[in-house]
Amino acid sequence: MAKAMKCIHIIYFAAGLMLGCFSFGVSAQAQTQAQACNKTVYLTFDTGNMSVAEKVAEILRRQDIKATFFLANEKTFRGDYALDDAWKPFWQSLAKEGHHFGSHTYDHTYFVKDGPKGEVFEKPQFGPKAEMTILYNEAAICKEIRRVDQRFQELTNQSLQKIWRAPGGKTSPTLIRMGGMCGYQHIGWAPAGFLGDELNSDKYPNQALLEKASKAIQDGDITMAHLGIWSRKDPWAPAVLEQLIINLKQRGFCFGLLPKSSENQSK
Repeated sequence: MAKAMKCIHIIYFAAGLMLGCFSFGVSAQAQTQAQACNKTVYLTFDTGNMSVAEKVAEILRRQDIKATFFLANEKTFRGDYALDDAWKPFWQSLAKEGHHFGSHTYDHTYFVKDGPKGEVFEKPQFGPKAEMTILYNEAAICKEIRRVDQRFQELTNQSLQKIWRAPGGKTSPTLIRMGGMCGYQHIGWAPAGFLGDELNSDKYPNQALLEKASKAIQDGDITMAHLGIWSRKDPWAPAVLEQLIINLKQRGFCFGLLPKSSENQSK
């Protein structure tokens, strides 16, 4: 009996020692990761034609990082639109995983030029007034931004972050002020953050885009790519995206969420 009790004590001691070593290993690993992560980059994706949307989501999931998505009701490779009910499971899944979302204007409405009396000329790419140049006042711009927020709530029961991005990045101080008056901060991207997924793949092959971004991105930069582009023959994702993330991690980057704040930073 005494021998059996001694064996049990030895087993408990060994188990405790192993657990302690495991806990120390996990703690040391977490500390090493925290020390290695000393810069922040913000990955963002505009809707585009959604042809690589699932691949992008899979890569972010596998790499355990978060990104910010700017949504417009753009026509997709399926022939439907990005904010149709058919895409509800996709947006719901991303929302549950903790990504952030902003407005890219409902009809993917491009800024053309400033107009009179603090108004702006805009050209929707989609919707009933597609390709028409129209004069927008503040209320009209606000409606165009907020329609995405309203639709996203219908799809996910979650609001957008109060951020937006003008299609093509085309803006003026007047347009940015109008969005701000509506309560939405405009988010552009850094020059090095232009990841080139909409460029001609013959002139700008994926390997060249990967090498450039891997070296050029700096602390605090916002990147921009799409969930699919009609014009590029050799898709940018997944060819570039996952290796770019790996390269940036090796350079000590964390991956933050927009709008920028200490709370929106992930490893």
